[in-house]
Amino acid sequence: MTPKILVFAGSTRKGSLNVKLAETLVAALEKKGAEVTHLHLEDYDLPVYNADIEMPDHANELARLFSDHDGLTLVSPEYNASLTPLMKNTLDWVSVTSNPDDESFGPYKAKPCFLAACSPGSTGGLRGLYHLRAVLMNVGAEILTSQLAVPNGGSAFAEEAGVLTNDRVNAIMHAGLDDLILAAKRAKAVPA
Repeated sequence: MTPKILVFAGSTRKGSLNVKLAETLVAALEKKGAEVTHLHLEDYDLPVYNADIEMPDHANELARLFSDHDGLTLVSPEYNASLTPLMKNTLDWVSVTSNPDDESFGPYKAKPCFLAACSPGSTGGLRGLYHLRAVLMNVGAEILTSQLAVPNGGSAFAEEAGVLTNDRVNAIMHAGLDDLILAAKRAKAVPA
């Protein structure tokens, strides 16, 4: 049973370390045999969340993508010890979508999520993952205990796709992705 995993970064900045980390995670997941969709948020422009605004088509498209995958990998830069406004806005819009005609619809419902971050500093964006975890818990996602914080991002990426240069961090990445694949297979096996 091949799990479908959706991977995206909460950044659209050119040269973003977190977009590069998302690419690394995509390659590592593919090597592990997962079916991977790499989502780029610049393709889903959304206004700042406001309940008075009519539901944007892009929010519904994102929610359908979330729902159609067995697991999510969210890569979030750390801004002021928290998640990015882009990531928060995306998660907020997706959280208010609904599809009463589809009982299996559930962008977050018991969805296994692996969280990751990268920064040029020594903590690897770890503080922002705490806030990302809190948001996802509130919307009903299943956040894996394992997470990945990649420090010293300027030298963190190996030439080989799907590999990080620091052996310890690379091992943490692979263990976390193995946990995600296992959780996604379990989620896929449970009828909606």
